[in-house]
Amino acid sequence: MFLNLCYLKFIHGYLNNVNADKTKAATTAIVVNENSYKNSTSNTPFCSCIKTPQLFLHLSSITTTFNLRRPYLNQPPNIFLVVNLYIIILHDFLHHSQSKMDSLSAFFLWLAPYILSMAAFLIFLEQINYLKKKRFVPGPSLVLPFIGNAISLVRNPTEFWDLQSAMAKSSGMGFSVNYIIGRFIVFIRSTDLSHKVFANVRPDAFHLVGHPFGKKLFGEHNLIYMMGQEHKDLRRRIAPNFTPRALSTYTELQQYIILRHLKSWMESPESSTKSFPLRLLCRDMNLETSQNVFVGPYLSGESRKRFEVDYNFFNVGLMKLPIDLPGTAFRNARLAVSRLVETLAVCAEDSKTKMKTGEEPTCLVDFWMQDAIREIAAAEEAGEKNPAHTSSTEIGGHLFDFLFASQDASTSSLLWAVTLLDSHPDVLERVRKEVSGIWTPESDKLITAEQLREMRYTEAVAREVVRYRAPATLVPHIAGEDFPLTDTYTIPKGTIVFPSVYESSFQGFIDADRFDPDRFMEDRQEDRIYKKNYLAFGAGPHQCVGQRYAINHLVLFIAMFTSLFDFKRDRTDGCDEITYVPTICPRDDCKVVLSLRCRRFPSLS
Repeated sequence: MFLNLCYLKFIHGYLNNVNADKTKAATTAIVVNENSYKNSTSNTPFCSCIKTPQLFLHLSSITTTFNLRRPYLNQPPNIFLVVNLYIIILHDFLHHSQSKMDSLSAFFLWLAPYILSMAAFLIFLEQINYLKKKRFVPGPSLVLPFIGNAISLVRNPTEFWDLQSAMAKSSGMGFSVNYIIGRFIVFIRSTDLSHKVFANVRPDAFHLVGHPFGKKLFGEHNLIYMMGQEHKDLRRRIAPNFTPRALSTYTELQQYIILRHLKSWMESPESSTKSFPLRLLCRDMNLETSQNVFVGPYLSGESRKRFEVDYNFFNVGLMKLPIDLPGTAFRNARLAVSRLVETLAVCAEDSKTKMKTGEEPTCLVDFWMQDAIREIAAAEEAGEKNPAHTSSTEIGGHLFDFLFASQDASTSSLLWAVTLLDSHPDVLERVRKEVSGIWTPESDKLITAEQLREMRYTEAVAREVVRYRAPATLVPHIAGEDFPLTDTYTIPKGTIVFPSVYESSFQGFIDADRFDPDRFMEDRQEDRIYKKNYLAFGAGPHQCVGQRYAINHLVLFIAMFTSLFDFKRDRTDGCDEITYVPTICPRDDCKVVLSLRCRRFPSLS
């Protein structure tokens, strides 16, 4: 120890730039402290006996000091002594730290009962709060702390919602309750109660959510979250985008994309012998269709590729928890939405420039900008500011809303159309018979708007597909205030309410559990008689403005797919069971084997 301290004296003297006398004094002080430590019986660590704190600040420089300042030493330093010094001080420090750790452990052992008691008290309060909101409504009597029944929802959402429906039906009340991630929820099975929610979307009643974390992704001013006069004004501006003239323009664009993709599905050598899933193929087809219909020629090749990448980021983030940190899927999705809106805003600006020249509209944004520039011109002439929702950035955001609303829902319907036609060969035969009398692939022509209207049975099939398998089964809302749902039950403020359009589709209609397109034909007109139960496109002020476009797209796909292909589902146990992605689709993603039915694909310029 003494030799170690002698070396330590010289190091300390150098680090403090002191003369020999001061260095000698420092050595004496250290030796005295060491002797005091040896004669002491206390548990005080040796490092605390050294009164030279600078020493510990520079321990990492010891070896360097020896090598650079050898004139202070009469002989080369013994590095082993220096290492010993490290070991001695470290051992002593750890010995003292162990005493502190023991004290800390004792403190936590003392504190543990209080922590457990507090936790138990909070859990008790949570259960009491849940039961107070639940009252007499069917639902679980007790729930897990905080997470509630989230595990069963994530593990099997179909089974979870089926159970909620069963509780709502068996009680005769038409709704049930549950608890998910700290939130009280109400599931509504009754069609009349669902209409009550849809009809009361306003600040002091229900707020449409669309997606649990939608505001973080889409922004506060998204079309979904608008209410009152502002919402009415925007829908008025959107209406010209879905006139018969506009829809006729879209029909041509839709067919070009559908035919190109159907042809690509047959390019694989194994397509006629080996099954493959259609979900991602349909999704890609719908994305390209939406791009062409909504912004047409304004999306360049490079922008289109980036658009597809960003939309994939958005799709992935849509199904993740809202952890908004760099590198997370949710952050990537949020940033992707911003880039997508910017891209669409540029398209809107280009469309404004084109429409000012008086050219004919060729896509949805052209029809929109045609009216927008008239309103802007009128405002400028009157010396007023531009009307709301006419800036390119705002329109870019609304175009993204359309894209999101149409994308996954349309994919779901296409998959269920293939699934249900395969399992109902009589319906498939009638579709083929009707379509062949109106259009054939060998005609080398597109289906016209007039021909599309003639396909009444095929349209009835499309509407029955949407009824039987409503793509978005639930439309979540949040109660902005306490709301009297019935005479005996008031939904508490902050509750997430889930009107089920899926359940409504199986109420009222004759033999509702059967897939029967004839219910939508003229002789039965169940779509009019039971209109209130047909909620796949929503109801009230937020009813889907593009439902005619969606039905047209589904009819065109059915007509072309059934005319071009013979197809057979690769059926396995449970392949037709519902899975959420987030709209519903067959569990196996609709695996099929395809073979060419016609002599050739249409030859179109």
